[in-house]
Amino acid sequence: MNEYPLFALSEEHQAIREAVRAVCDAKVAPGAADVDEAGAFPQASYDALAASDFAAPHVAEEFGGAGADALATCIVIEEVARACASSSLIPAVNKLGSMPVVLAGSEELKKKYLTRLAANDGMFSYCLSEPEAGSDAAAMKTRAVRDGEDWVISGTKRWITNAGVSEFYTVFAVTDPAAAAARKGTGISAFVVEKSDEGVSFGAPEKKLGIKGSPTREVYLDKVRVPADRMIGAEGTGFATAMRVLDHTRVTIAAQAVGIAQGALDYALAYAKERQQFGKPIADFQGLQFLLADMGMKVEAARQLTYAAAGRSERGDKDLTFFGAAAKCFASDTAMQVTTDAVQVLGGYGFTRDYPVERMMRDAKITQIYEGTNQVQRIVMARQLLAGIQSDL
Repeated sequence: MNEYPLFALSEEHQAIREAVRAVCDAKVAPGAADVDEAGAFPQASYDALAASDFAAPHVAEEFGGAGADALATCIVIEEVARACASSSLIPAVNKLGSMPVVLAGSEELKKKYLTRLAANDGMFSYCLSEPEAGSDAAAMKTRAVRDGEDWVISGTKRWITNAGVSEFYTVFAVTDPAAAAARKGTGISAFVVEKSDEGVSFGAPEKKLGIKGSPTREVYLDKVRVPADRMIGAEGTGFATAMRVLDHTRVTIAAQAVGIAQGALDYALAYAKERQQFGKPIADFQGLQFLLADMGMKVEAARQLTYAAAGRSERGDKDLTFFGAAAKCFASDTAMQVTTDAVQVLGGYGFTRDYPVERMMRDAKITQIYEGTNQVQRIVMARQLLAGIQSDL
């Protein structure tokens, strides 16, 4: 017999959840509304998460990190998102931005940048999208040209999370225009660019519906010269690396969506037990009970799918692409539905900024869009199914 029942979290993972929740209840949640209202980076959240090794928990112990596995990292992101979605993009985007180095970087590159990330010597951002290359990322125009021992990078990246705050950027650029034009996933390479590199600048923060505390800016690369040893992996493998990264990090967006949904459900449940109408708590009305039951059912289904995908991410299973897309798509659709229903539970109060569910509803929307829209996720899933790449379960 197994020591733990099937599908139960280990004691270590349960302890991680408790530790993150304690930090978030004390240091993250109290400032969430102010962060949203001011549209300011949640520095207090970053400081609290960094002090507890939760800002980039995925970094391996050999580089000074906490060495959290994929499931533990998802639990961290989920719990932070439950308190503040903007703050959850600190651990989530640190993983997204540094994952190319983890998957394809040289040992020297890993030691240099993962060690600094683990030491909280700056955050990592991911520069893939461009003004004319969103879902069609392979259509990017940013160019990198070899010049002696360096590469010179020019172009514009759009929708870059935490741009201007992060110190390090994984930048994808065309290094072989002919190969890139052939549309076979080659001709694109990845580089680490530092904020301090000459020629790096940033656009004005986007005026967004939600996650207002996480700055989103364009990144301008004007003849940025980087040494050749900052290329991630072999020349021409950047696009393949980008796709591999997204297989892993779509799971973290699923975790963020689960956390947002759980936060909304928690608030709706507490409100329903306290709010009195017709002489009794509204939680006593069957119609509302059905709504709450559906919310709880969907959140738990999304959580279990996300954890299943996290296990596949950790093991590198052949069906990770399907599960990553499925978890991200289902969990984000769930977050949008559950937060909308939470606003409904609160009625007119839910529509005001005095209560957190309207913020959660606004924050949830982006989870259906970034790291691949849910329409793209359905294409990814269908292709995997048609190719016969399915779970062994």
